[in-house]
Amino acid sequence: MLRERGLRLTPQRQLILEAVHELGHATPEQVHTYVRERVAGVNITTVYRTLELLEELGLVNHTHLSHGSPTYHAVGEDQHVHLVCRACGSIAEVDPSVMRPLTEQLLAERSFRVDVGHVSLFGECGDCKASA
Repeated sequence: MLRERGLRLTPQRQLILEAVHELGHATPEQVHTYVRERVAGVNITTVYRTLELLEELGLVNHTHLSHGSPTYHAVGEDQHVHLVCRACGSIAEVDPSVMRPLTEQLLAERSFRVDVGHVSLFGECGDCKASA
């Protein structure tokens, strides 16, 4: 896909894409750590720019799972809704069908189509609720 757009598949780009696949959900900082463990000299700016390019190419998606950096995951994964525990920070994934009543209502009433791949719901997981 990169070559089709006249771009090269550099070792850094390949490592960054590999990091997203390996880490599952990863912030640019986590991707940077992964890459630096394998190759010295790759700076955080390169990671951010490459993640933006990979998203433009449709190879990765991002979502916001906290107040910090966006979290990236591979496009090849099934779409899912993120459940983020505010207490322990765990991230669970659920099938987007749980959002169907809301997405259908928004489409019917507002002609608004929800991108469920970017939906994150914040709350408290069962483990944290049980231990409280």
